[in-house]
Amino acid sequence: MLNLLLPTIFLLLFGLFNLLGIKTGFASTQLVNICMGFIGYFVIKKIGRRFFESNSQFFYWSFLIILIVTYIIGYEVKGSKRWIDLYFFNFQASEFFKVFFIVFFASLIAKSQKKIDDSFFVAKLFGYFLLPTFIIFKQPDLGNAMVYVFIFFGILFFSNVSKKLILSVLLIIILSLPFGWLFLKDYQKARFVSFVNPQIDKAGTAYNMTQAIITIGSGKLLGNGLGLGTQAKLYFLPENQTDFAFASLVEQFGFLGGFIVILLYGILIFFLGSKLVKYSCDHSEEGRYKFYYVLGFLCFFLVQMLVNIGMNLGLLPIAGIALPLISYGGSAIVTWMIGLALMP
Repeated sequence: MLNLLLPTIFLLLFGLFNLLGIKTGFASTQLVNICMGFIGYFVIKKIGRRFFESNSQFFYWSFLIILIVTYIIGYEVKGSKRWIDLYFFNFQASEFFKVFFIVFFASLIAKSQKKIDDSFFVAKLFGYFLLPTFIIFKQPDLGNAMVYVFIFFGILFFSNVSKKLILSVLLIIILSLPFGWLFLKDYQKARFVSFVNPQIDKAGTAYNMTQAIITIGSGKLLGNGLGLGTQAKLYFLPENQTDFAFASLVEQFGFLGGFIVILLYGILIFFLGSKLVKYSCDHSEEGRYKFYYVLGFLCFFLVQMLVNIGMNLGLLPIAGIALPLISYGGSAIVTWMIGLALMP
């Protein structure tokens, strides 16, 4: 576990210094978030992962109810209801649920190998996936909904479910994407349009993407120094502490700082991949659970890292996905630490 904790700590420190350079208030709050994350880690470790594996259905339905409550009475920010205001902490159920979503599907599929070709059972799997994903999409939170899609299909693809069936469903989804355009909010449509052609509205919908690219370029090789990044510090770059934390980090610490962060991510991917290979050879029910859990966690990590860095570089549309361990936010850090605590 130390091989996953060490790069995690280094990334958290990088994120903390990045926030310190933007605004000291962000850094002090993030320090509290990190402490909460480690408290969560040790509490979950003490309880033991088997408790959560055995009660995965309870946690699934509990979080589903919380998602519904959030959608109805949640704290609204910029038109999205993603949080419940607990006065001392804004609870984001869609973030916390990710790890328990992985535990639920890893346990369900690992225990049901004999039923895996049963069409009714496969339909149930899709039902369990669609319920929370649809609610999160309607909050609206397209970015997190995408994360759930990748987690589910990542686990499903390596299960014993017919690959022909999975590919057929994916084909239907791809063919249905033009109709999905009708269900997007206006600002979500504008993000895609501005990605395809940033020249349409450089001062409007394409502004964030343009500023992110400028911010990264201004960092050059070694960066401008801690607190000396004008793009982020003077708020030319919006959401510089969350969605565009990578751009503000590169502005302060340069290409070298960005490279070190990506290198640390690579170390995490390597050790998670090593675990995956190890458990792929164990065909017992427990071995299958471990394999699916690590796979789901790796999918969750990879999609958030790649999409966030991609949108910071202008390679992908802006999706509102936080950069793991670097972006400001308590829910994401506590979720990551809980995920590590549940790691087999």
